[in-house]
Amino acid sequence: MTDTGNKLRKQLESANCDPKQYVKLLSQQSDGDRDLQEHRQKIQTLADETAQNLKKNVYKNYRQFIETAKEISYLESEMYQLSHILTEQKSIMESITQALLSTDKDEAAKEMQAAFPKETEEVKQRTLTTLLEKVEGCKNIMETPGRYLVYNGDLFEYDVDNMSQIQKVHAFLMNDCLLIATWLPNRRGAVRYKYNALYDLDSFAIVNVKDNAPMKDMFKILMFPDSRIFQAENSKIKKEWLEILDETKKNKAIKERHKKEEELPHSPVRQDMSNNPFDEDEQVVCEEIVDLSMEWIQELPEDLDVCIAQRDFEGAVDLLDKLNEYLKDQPLTQPVKGLKVKVEERIRQLTEVLVFELSPDRSLRGGPKATRRAVSQLVRLGQSTKACELFLKNRAAAVQTAIRQLRIEGATLLYIHKLCNIFFTSLLETAKEFEMDFAGNTGCYSAFVVWSRSAMKMFVDAFSKQVFDSKESLSTAAECVKVAKEHCKQLSEIGLDLTFTLQSLLVKDIKAALQSYKEIIIEATKHRNSEEMWRKMNLMTPEALGKLKEEMRNCGISSFDQYTGDGCWVNLSYTIVAFTKQMMAFFEEGLKLYFPELHMVLLESLREIILVAVQHVDYSLRCEQDSEKKVFICQNASFLYETVLPVVEKRFEEGVGKPAKQLQDLRNGSRLIRVNPESTMSVV
Repeated sequence: MTDTGNKLRKQLESANCDPKQYVKLLSQQSDGDRDLQEHRQKIQTLADETAQNLKKNVYKNYRQFIETAKEISYLESEMYQLSHILTEQKSIMESITQALLSTDKDEAAKEMQAAFPKETEEVKQRTLTTLLEKVEGCKNIMETPGRYLVYNGDLFEYDVDNMSQIQKVHAFLMNDCLLIATWLPNRRGAVRYKYNALYDLDSFAIVNVKDNAPMKDMFKILMFPDSRIFQAENSKIKKEWLEILDETKKNKAIKERHKKEEELPHSPVRQDMSNNPFDEDEQVVCEEIVDLSMEWIQELPEDLDVCIAQRDFEGAVDLLDKLNEYLKDQPLTQPVKGLKVKVEERIRQLTEVLVFELSPDRSLRGGPKATRRAVSQLVRLGQSTKACELFLKNRAAAVQTAIRQLRIEGATLLYIHKLCNIFFTSLLETAKEFEMDFAGNTGCYSAFVVWSRSAMKMFVDAFSKQVFDSKESLSTAAECVKVAKEHCKQLSEIGLDLTFTLQSLLVKDIKAALQSYKEIIIEATKHRNSEEMWRKMNLMTPEALGKLKEEMRNCGISSFDQYTGDGCWVNLSYTIVAFTKQMMAFFEEGLKLYFPELHMVLLESLREIILVAVQHVDYSLRCEQDSEKKVFICQNASFLYETVLPVVEKRFEEGVGKPAKQLQDLRNGSRLIRVNPESTMSVV
């Protein structure tokens, strides 16, 4: 850039530059339109240079942008984990707070008894009847004998999803149920409320909702899978509702337990009549009573509801294990059957939630470890088969999503490297997680092997679509298959060998690729044969001759020097040299793709390609009349029969592990042409 341009750049880049003032001064100083046009051109040139420099800087720092994006992604993941840890800490602090506040329950209960003195059951029933006369649609509620009112009051109901106020309700808590009634906007005489819902005390759980302004003084009623949120007028009334609800539920449970115990038949104990010989085999039968009066057993169904609602799956399964351990050696009495019916319903609900956690519709982020929590709890519940099935479905969806999201690059080999890295890494992580989650369930391993085969088929579909359907060269296809095989060997560290599965899925595409490339070589050879003049090659420069020698050495033909002449001449035909290079390149790529299922395909392809050259030499020898050209043809035939074909046979045996009998028969069955010192020909 010129000094004027540098000066203009510095002037415009200065912090005190005022565009309006600059244009005003420029208009005053310019002599006419031409000066303004020149200045405009300078500014435009400066803008173009700035844009170009900006592009260069972007390209130069492109890798840094990518690294920065990765760091941002890692930071996002760490922030998510930190948020999860903080949430757990918050729940722990809340539980500690609740534990500290539990010591005040006894005093609060005494205050409640003082504030609400007990009334006789008859008075409570009359009070309930009087109140229910104000509720529309609940005439049959008092038909249940022994039902009476415990507590009632106004509440506000809120929407569970968006926490918006829905309506004002009046709640009637009775000794065995909870009635919810809505306010009527237009009163009709003494009727003030309308029946909304009636819940049995055993069908719901009470959860305290932490105050979060402006949402205060709330509690939640859980009726799985539904829930309702209510707000009291103040914290004191909320506390009364929570304590009275809890106390009423406990009283009902105790009353039902006593009632069942009273209904149990008691067999009279007979005296041992030792003098009666007919009573020797008779035993006194006394039905054993199982003690279900412990508080944790009485509250078990509600505790399970709370654990499910709060997604505390480990706590729910711990409670079930504790119950199973307690009832392991106990007789199956009627109360135990009733308890098990309630618990089995909670187990079904817990199983449904865990199944949903493992469904492919859920977020697939986090890898296989994200499923460990739900899988381990299903296994503890005795649902190993279902856990295995859902785990594998989840991982299949994750692998399929990762493959779909992989960006298809222009370079096929680069895409295959990324594809193999994503697939085999996911497969390895899945296998390790599976081994950890189902360590004690050996019967599930067969399902994992079947799943691995189906996942490999998914991988091969994406692999073949990019490598074989796009008609890539045989060398590119060979490199891609080599990469896939190397990644497949990584699975051997966990005892999983899918190499045979990979080969069996690829055999069709590789066979088609070999046959297609064989046809290309045959067509190219026939085309060169049609233009054959049987002349020596003149490579013109020593560099070209040296390059050809190097190519032949790479093909395994170390004795090529004996076929070179003076200067840059080669005593071989261009057709034979070109055929040798193309055929050996095909052969080397075929060995990279080789596995036992492709043995005959590769062997027959080589035989057909070589046969085209052999037939051309034999035909030319029979038809050629010029003796000098016949000698030259014999030299080419000697190179083909005595140099190239033995190298192919030796290399095939080294690469495959067994000799190529068809190639030996081809060489031995053809006419061997030798040139004697007097340049006369003998045909054997």
